[in-house]
Parts: sequence; C-alpha cells; structure tokens
Amino acid sequence: MLLIEKEIHIPLPKENIPLLKHFEQAIKKHLSLGEIPVRFAVTKSEADGYHCELGILTKSDTLPVGQQISIFDFEQREVENTDKFNAVMIVPTGIGAEIGGHAGDATPAARLLAGVCDKLITHPNVVNASDINEMPENGLYVEGSVISRLLMGTIGLQEVRSNRVLLVIDEHENEQVSELAINAASAARVTLGLDCPGVVKINPPIYLRAEYSSSGSAVGRVEGLERLLEVLYRRRSEFDAVALASKVDISEGLYAEYFQSGGEIINPWGGVEAMLTHSISLLVNVPSAHAPMAEDMEEANALFGIVDPRMSAEAVSSCFLHCVLKGLYKSPRIITDRMLFTHPGVLTAADVSCMVIPDGCVGLPTLAALEQGIPVIAVRENRNRMKNNLQQLPFVAGKLFIVENYLEAAGVMTALKAGVAVSTVRRPLAATKVICEHLEDHSEGKKAVSKPSEAATVEK
Repeated sequence: MLLIEKEIHIPLPKENIPLLKHFEQAIKKHLSLGEIPVRFAVTKSEADGYHCELGILTKSDTLPVGQQISIFDFEQREVENTDKFNAVMIVPTGIGAEIGGHAGDATPAARLLAGVCDKLITHPNVVNASDINEMPENGLYVEGSVISRLLMGTIGLQEVRSNRVLLVIDEHENEQVSELAINAASAARVTLGLDCPGVVKINPPIYLRAEYSSSGSAVGRVEGLERLLEVLYRRRSEFDAVALASKVDISEGLYAEYFQSGGEIINPWGGVEAMLTHSISLLVNVPSAHAPMAEDMEEANALFGIVDPRMSAEAVSSCFLHCVLKGLYKSPRIITDRMLFTHPGVLTAADVSCMVIPDGCVGLPTLAALEQGIPVIAVRENRNRMKNNLQQLPFVAGKLFIVENYLEAAGVMTALKAGVAVSTVRRPLAATKVICEHLEDHSEGKKAVSKPSEAATVEK
C-alpha cells in the first residue's frame, strides 16, 4: 500500500452547492480505482479556484479496507447542546504555524483556551512536545482525522478512564535506538500507570519519507503500510489505542539545519506523520499518534547549543515518544454506532460549541464547521503557509470571528459561552438596524406604504 500527497486544482463551483459537496465531487474526478482520500486541505484560494493538497492511499486486495470509507461523509447536526461549552482547537500539522508549528509550542495557548471551556478537544500536533506533554487537564487528545469526522457528524467520542496502548516500532538496525523506545514505554507504565500490552517490532519496517509540497507545507510518502495494518488487524483485540515510532527519511543535513534555523524551517516530520496516523485511525478506528525514531544514536544525542525556544522540547529529548504515550493514555474512544450518539457519555458534533484555528486554514474541519453552523474563531497572529481568506467563505452572520491572538480568542469564547454578542462589548457601538417591509394590504386590495423610520439605519 502506498500513501502519497497529490496536488490538484479545483475550480470554483458553478452552482449554488455547499463547498463541502463541491470539493467531494471534484476530488472524485482525480481519483483512480482503489485510491482513498485520507487528508485534504485548501492551501491557496485564487480567483479561478482552489489549490488543494490531498493525501491518497492506494488500497490492498489482501486487507479488509471497505469501499464505504470516505472522509467526506457528512451528517447534519440537528441541534446544539448547550448544557456544556466544548471547544475544538486545531493547528494543522506541517503548515509552518507560528504557534504550534514546532514541538508542543501551542500548549500554553491550549491551556489558556481550556480555562474558558468545559472540554478542549485538540490533536497531537498542538501538545506533543517530544518527551514532554503538558496538555490541559480537561483536554481531549484526539487524532486529527478523528476530529474531522467528529465535526462532520459521523462519529462520537467517549471519554475513557484509560486505554491499553500498543506500541509498534521499527526493528531498528541500531539496537540502542530500539531500547530507547522500550524504555519510554516502561517509563510511561511506571509514571502514568499505562497499560501497555507490549512493544511490537516490525521487520521490514514501513518506509516514511518527509517532503515539502509546492506551497512549502510538510507532506511525505509512506510505503509498505500493509505490513503495519496486518499487525494491527491481527492484534486488534489486544489494544484500544496505538502508538507508532519509526524512522522518517529526510534530506541529508536537514536535521541539523532545522535546529539551527531559528524556527525558519518548517518541521519536516509532522506532515508525513499526520498522513500515517490519519490512515491508521480511519482504517482501524482507534486513536493513534506517531513519534519519529532517530536515525542512530549520534542523532539521538546530537547537541545544537541553545535553540529557538519553540524547538527546545525536541532538543532536550532523546526518544520523542513520551508525549504520544501520555496523550493516548486517555484518548477518547471512537464511537461509530449512531444509536449510541444520544448516550450521555458520548460527545458528538451537537456538543461542539466553537472551533479555534489559525487564520487562513481551510480543510475538512473548517468546511464541516461551516456546514454545521459551528462558530469559528480564526487567529491572525498564528501565521502559516495557508493562503485563504476565510471571510470569503459563506459563513452565516455571527459564525466567523477574526481575532488578533489567542488571548482575544479566549475572550470571544467567553462571550459565546455567556450568550453575549461580541459587538455589544466593543465601542463604538453600531446603530440599531431598522428594516422596513412594504406589504400588500389584502383586506382592501391596496398597497400599504411604510414610512421611513427616523432611526439611524434603514434597509429597503
């Protein structure tokens, strides 16, 4: 099985159809027989259409990958549950985000937002900091594609007391690197009380190659995925979540260049890692997350002096795995049976109160929120490679908020939670809008003429 990234151009819709449906129909024309989309993003909106990046998996005849799987499946939420205020925070992987583009450096922002909501649903890229994970206590660690499916209304999430986390690693040619991963699993067992059914070494390992797209985003290529899936399908009864650790092939010298760049180089590993975990969570229906393994002990022990603070967690780590194990320890169970969506312990799209993203990011989560009527808060300060104007999307009035930073995002979230219109706490306060309706007087067959109001604003 091969997992690759394809760049495509999708024209503007000719008819008045939802963008989500338009993208789904357009993408079908770019797929060959046996190809499954696993990841989708609009990297640039232009006058004649959209430049998109699409992660594609080629199916294997030997593995039970169903035809019915589609990342574009959508179920409209009928209501919004208001007994709790739950937020989704997303920082897409591999887009060079100023905040969250390195190693867990969006965690302070996540902890801030978590302080003004009941549950903060976020994904590994936001809080994974190599051998550190300081995610908020009320945070739910959810793989990115699973968040997309939650917002699309096709799955629910059930909180757990703990998960059995299977660790699958490369059978590394350098035994010391493998021993680091095994020690990380032992450390999680000792400190978290993690139930780890075992560490599975696979040989030959899957092949991950980190690359960059024309937009500059981190993407990649995965080969031999069927070997990993074969292990997971065979051992499916043994685990509730799967942690993955494998080598990621990068250009020669890029490892040192990344740490010495002062944050100018986009983290090369994240894109291909996201492609891999999107596929695993989609096909196996379990929480998953990936950590890169060092090429050798020289790389594991490399010293680069004092690095950019956003990279410091990686600089002080040798295994990069603990963040994954800690996150998966209590990652919510994926619920696909719609009969269980009304269970009080299951969180669905109806329970999502708002979503916070970097400004300009358009992918399935944004498109799903647009269709579901979920308020979106876009943060300008979190600059990134995505070049889209969210204000050009057909958001209903009052469902899109463009803010300068995460401090302001927390304020908007507080206003939404309190039911306070954001505009009413700003000054100057706009005049109250008055609308005059010209109606037929059917009783006398005459037309009733409304006189213009003396209020400040009149619409005709």
